[in-house]
Amino acid sequence: MTQSIIVQVGQCGNQVGCRFWDLALREHAHINTKGVYDEALSSFFRNAVLIDMEEGVVNEILQGPLRDVFDSTQLVTDVSGSGNNWAVGHKVYGPACRDHVVEKVRRAAEHCDSLQCFFLIHSMGGGTGSGLGTHVLSLLEDEFPEVCRIVTSVYPSAEDDVITSPYNSVLAMRELTEHADCVLPVENQSLVDIINKIQQMAHSGKPSQVIRKESTLISGRGGVGGTEKPFDAMNNIIANLLLNLTSSARFEGSLNMDLNEIAMNLVPFPRLHYLVSSLTPLYTLADVNIPVRRLDQMFTDAFSKDHQLIQADPKHSLYLACALVVRGNVQVSDLRRNIERLKPSLSFVSWNQEGWKTSLCSVPPVGHSHSLLALANNTCVKPTFTELRDRFMKLYRKKAHLHHYLHVGGMEHACFSEAVTSLSSLIEEYDQLESTKSLLWSDAPRLQVAT
Repeated sequence: MTQSIIVQVGQCGNQVGCRFWDLALREHAHINTKGVYDEALSSFFRNAVLIDMEEGVVNEILQGPLRDVFDSTQLVTDVSGSGNNWAVGHKVYGPACRDHVVEKVRRAAEHCDSLQCFFLIHSMGGGTGSGLGTHVLSLLEDEFPEVCRIVTSVYPSAEDDVITSPYNSVLAMRELTEHADCVLPVENQSLVDIINKIQQMAHSGKPSQVIRKESTLISGRGGVGGTEKPFDAMNNIIANLLLNLTSSARFEGSLNMDLNEIAMNLVPFPRLHYLVSSLTPLYTLADVNIPVRRLDQMFTDAFSKDHQLIQADPKHSLYLACALVVRGNVQVSDLRRNIERLKPSLSFVSWNQEGWKTSLCSVPPVGHSHSLLALANNTCVKPTFTELRDRFMKLYRKKAHLHHYLHVGGMEHACFSEAVTSLSSLIEEYDQLESTKSLLWSDAPRLQVAT
């Protein structure tokens, strides 16, 4: 059995990780009548490292319903925090905690028969998640260069209450571009939009639109976590992304996908490894007399902008490759039929027209008969990065708040200029690809992606 190690960094990373573990327990309890803690999940729980430079969230986890899952050998904490400053997290806490983090990760790796992947969960807008999180990412590359590194990064909205979040995000993005194998960006605003969409349906008052209890992406009840806290609904959506992504490692399926196959099949250019995620269905209707939502609609929705976890519309941009992670009672023939149905409406690069990777896991999420996670390597991520750069430059041109960063040892003006240059270069690479959208290279060789 292959294993992964989940590394949760910062307040947001640990809150999302807590929701993931809680909902993972719910999934395994739902199908395992003998008890919650089965072998597949046991290997997952041994392989987690929780890192934060403030003790609050980690202590809350250790004192809460999940306290029996983790122990002190998996924790790296401090008390003073990073003050929403990437430089403090990366340049101060990074070197200070390096040996401690390496020790915890190596200890987790020793529990693995075959270590396949690191999942790093963090946010981009604060100090610990962005700064220490990206330091830990480069550390993982140094210590375990052959192990795939998949990062779930939560991007702040334009109205974020941390005024320096554009600095933190752009500084972190340079590290993500250089050291990650895949990044799954998630935008806070997209999470809010999905929550509003679900709540609008839930409160519509129409008898035919009553949502089945515990079937929504934002529901956390039914786990062991007890009363829901602020941001739980948003974090539950990200947790569901991770649940679907790891389903092949936790359950059986007729066409399971190894996690290292994601980077292998979806990332033809090393720097262009930002994958747009979408989840469907968002909920299941309660009335059993209403026909189950057509399977084909689930596939159609996965390519709709309303289901993306960033503000993007992949259907009108250019695909480099796409993975479909399907769970539940779905046949390979259903997968192939829907791919063929959707292909004419999607623009793929000319040299990878068959760039699909597929996975089938037999166990659906709780409350659903089937579900779909789509991962698209698509140029539609470019507007997110362009808007982030614009917010960065708005601060940087005024030299606003730079002194908070420059007083940190090892931090120089060049760190800012190099970070924004790296981001601009990334945007330009997406631009160049998008410019080929109208070209037809009929004689170009095609890259066949395995299914």
